[in-house]
Amino acid sequence: MNQMNQVVIEGNVVRDSSVKETARGTRVCIVPIATNRTYKDSHGAFQKEVAYFDIEAWGENFSKNIMQLAKKGRGLRVVGRLKQDRWKTQEGKNTSKVYIIAEHIDFNPLKESRNDSEAKNEAETAAEGVVSETFSSQDIPEEVF
Repeated sequence: MNQMNQVVIEGNVVRDSSVKETARGTRVCIVPIATNRTYKDSHGAFQKEVAYFDIEAWGENFSKNIMQLAKKGRGLRVVGRLKQDRWKTQEGKNTSKVYIIAEHIDFNPLKESRNDSEAKNEAETAAEGVVSETFSSQDIPEEVF
């Protein structure tokens, strides 16, 4: 029986997304995001906490659509699961990194103040229904598990 592993996160794209290809030829879009949290410290002063995460969107169509829309500064909401990679450095030190494997991504609407052709193209693409795409775990290649 699988235990629960689900995460919902909202943030902004830190830099334009990139695509890599696995040894088996599977496309993966990497989207680095930042989340912001504001809170009051013990003195009543507002503090800002920023956390950074890498989102992975697996599969040909899913990664292609995300790559087109995940541009620096764009807000998004991701539903997915956590995946931890572990390895040893050349010095023999154990290290790891946690990724979020996207199952569903929603992009915030484009700001009306943008008038460039890129914003118009993105808006047209969004209207065609590729802004948010959902797929099941059966669509994720075995190498991700």
